[in-house]
Amino acid sequence: MQSNPKHQWLRVATRWAVAGLLVTTLGTLLADERSLTAAETLCAESGGVAKAGRGWPQFLGPDRNGTSTETGLLTSWPENGPAEVWRVPGGVGMSGLAVHDGKLVTLVQRQGKQWAVCLDARSGKELWASEIATTYRNQMGDGPRSTPAISNGAVYVFSGEGILAALSLAEGRVAWRVNLVEKLEGRVADYGMACSPLIVDGKVVVTVGADGATVVAVDARTGEISWTSGSDHPAGYSSPALLQVGGREQLVVFHGDGVFGLDPKSGAELWNHSYVTDFNCNIATPLAVDDGVLISAGENHGSTLLGLTPKGPKFDVVERWTSQGAKSTLRNEWQTSVAVAGALFGFDNVGSAGPVTHLACIDPKTGERKWQQLRFGKGNLIAADGKLFVLTMQGELVVLKADPRNFVELGRKSLLEKSRTAPALADGLLYLRDDHEIVCVDVKHRE
Repeated sequence: MQSNPKHQWLRVATRWAVAGLLVTTLGTLLADERSLTAAETLCAESGGVAKAGRGWPQFLGPDRNGTSTETGLLTSWPENGPAEVWRVPGGVGMSGLAVHDGKLVTLVQRQGKQWAVCLDARSGKELWASEIATTYRNQMGDGPRSTPAISNGAVYVFSGEGILAALSLAEGRVAWRVNLVEKLEGRVADYGMACSPLIVDGKVVVTVGADGATVVAVDARTGEISWTSGSDHPAGYSSPALLQVGGREQLVVFHGDGVFGLDPKSGAELWNHSYVTDFNCNIATPLAVDDGVLISAGENHGSTLLGLTPKGPKFDVVERWTSQGAKSTLRNEWQTSVAVAGALFGFDNVGSAGPVTHLACIDPKTGERKWQQLRFGKGNLIAADGKLFVLTMQGELVVLKADPRNFVELGRKSLLEKSRTAPALADGLLYLRDDHEIVCVDVKHRE
């Protein structure tokens, strides 16, 4: 860890400034020799992110549910914890890490601007950094909140104030950029725009919460608006998900005062359900659970599993189970739970964004608690190969067995300072970050 973060930051910032000047100069010299524009590097046809087991190309991984199909990961805790592969300076922000095709992309705030930064995933070497917006400040934490999405040679990013941009993955050139909050005459959410872009059928989907556009889809090649949907709903802080529920694929959006399902192609509303929380703090991403939709929120709220029954082109919605209030079994404050091993594992926050958070395992069919680790603390988790990889808010990596019978900890190690981002996993390497550094550790099984 840094013995004197402020002084080290000044030295690193100077090196960044010099490096940035060199990169800019070199880019200018080479620009005329490039035959393709940034827009031409974007996907020609629709397509999702990389398949499961081939990286972590968007928020919450390949299927946006916090799980990976990777295997061959550690089965016991190494004597000194997982080996550190590399550690590099990063920047301020809550943006997660997207990893694909040997590259890692995240958003940081430094030198008075918000940047998309691309690193070599194996070495940590910075490959490029592109300015997205000016600095973003907020009482709940400065810098960008959204996690980039990588798809078909392009990177899509969303800034703290609502600027959506597309860049080439190869070199970071900006193909297009649009301030959707301004364009749709909305307003920035109280705690910043936190939605992570979702790529569906050649469109980039984000939640903006404008009066006539709760959700917007733009053409991935041009940035032009394809459709908008919803009205008079605040944005909230969740990210949309493409789920197979109710017998069909649909876009599920957990906005500031409820949740609805949309036709991915047109944005037409299929169903809706009210779910009001204090301060519009619906943050966790909706999950497909037992052919229903799981939503969860903190702020003294809870969790509900919604069942969907087709009714013509739309759906009727019923609450298959609900667990609300002080005795709720699961209250995701900002963290999305994971559904593995026939159970739901997640963080249960007590009170109105209070300091006490338990780690819980519940039955996804009933909402009943299987076990609870009291006062585990706040954090984020992902799942792979029968394990839960947790980054606590205090910067500790904790590895657990994904065991629905009881809490089994394999080990823990302090790696970072305060963090509110989830780990990312790709090719046996786990990536983590805080407001100062980005770290890669090896979690592959060793004989």
